[in-house]
Amino acid sequence: MTLENDELILLLQDIESDRVERKESLSGDASTKIREAICSFANDLPDHRTPGVVIVGASDDGTIVGLQVTDRLLQQLAHMKTDGNILPPPSITVEKRSLLGKDVAVVTVQPSDSPPVRCKGTIQIRIGPRRGIATAQDERILNEKRRYRDKPFDVHPIPSATLRDLDLTQFEREYLTQAFAREILEANERSLEEQLAATKMIASVDDPTPTILGMLVLGKNPQDFLPGSYVQFLRLHGTEPWSDIADGEEIRGSIPDIIRLLDEKLRAYNRTAIDFLSADIERRTSLYPFPAVQQITRNAIMHRTYEATNAPVHVHWFEDRIEVASPGGPFGRVTIGNFGQAGAVDYRNPNLADAMKTLGFVQRFGLGIITAQNLLTESGHPEASFFVDESGVSAVIRRSLQKEA
Repeated sequence: MTLENDELILLLQDIESDRVERKESLSGDASTKIREAICSFANDLPDHRTPGVVIVGASDDGTIVGLQVTDRLLQQLAHMKTDGNILPPPSITVEKRSLLGKDVAVVTVQPSDSPPVRCKGTIQIRIGPRRGIATAQDERILNEKRRYRDKPFDVHPIPSATLRDLDLTQFEREYLTQAFAREILEANERSLEEQLAATKMIASVDDPTPTILGMLVLGKNPQDFLPGSYVQFLRLHGTEPWSDIADGEEIRGSIPDIIRLLDEKLRAYNRTAIDFLSADIERRTSLYPFPAVQQITRNAIMHRTYEATNAPVHVHWFEDRIEVASPGGPFGRVTIGNFGQAGAVDYRNPNLADAMKTLGFVQRFGLGIITAQNLLTESGHPEASFFVDESGVSAVIRRSLQKEA
């Protein structure tokens, strides 16, 4: 939902409105302030249930300054959605508009279906025409709002689970310290249940039932509740699916544990050759560029469906290739036709994406496949091939085109 020009002009000139932020340009600290504004509109604490807008090219008094709105400016604004500073990624649109005869850039922010949304570890809200950091009570209100909206599957509660099924020590020692800014934690105004609710690991303070997200990220035995939430790893002698199996393991546990254990397996088989002869300095080459394999396997874990399936992610290492298969086809704005293209980004599990970014397993959103392809081609490998249908996505990473050292 975008706003018509007359609606934008009314917001622009309403100095007391809590649905608009005005910036003359992106100079100085404007980029930080715009991210905070996007976060606050996504949280929609006043419960307007209508979009908030950031207008770049206007002064605080509503005067349009006559900014040159370039493609680069629009790209910088659009990038704020996926650069990992705002979690979970909000729904925004960015466009050039002409208001009162002058150009402005308009960022339209939809209220989040899964608040609270954080910007660099702080929960930003609107307090009249100003921004501020949410108090403990504000967080409770945002958590309650989440209960009564259509929620992504990853924050649905698991009725048969209890807090005893979560590793709360890991939550306090590892997750909290990375999810929230230090000054928020030092204030220490929130109970453990409030912190779990704010990070969407439980349904709410009043209903401390673990969510799908909580079980995936903190669960002691997640597969007891989500049977398909593991990775099946196979190392095969040969190039065919019926080749002899050299190593096979069902990698289970929470997603942080699965990712770390899978990385160990991949490193063990990604042997490195050392060339002492062709140059004065020794040259080391691996079978595959490890970061590219990480990007593709972590994408499979993050974007797979955890709903109505017992199928795991498959990682099969053949003599000439690695195949990664993930249950669940394209989602939302991503289609079979545009899969893997720049700008084709959507999130089946937006809160899981948030958690993986928080834990450092993902650096930026929407660039995993593109990054992997660049790493592969730079190291002399063919680009990965993707096979996409409604039931799943498979990736094939092939050995180097170059002769091994």
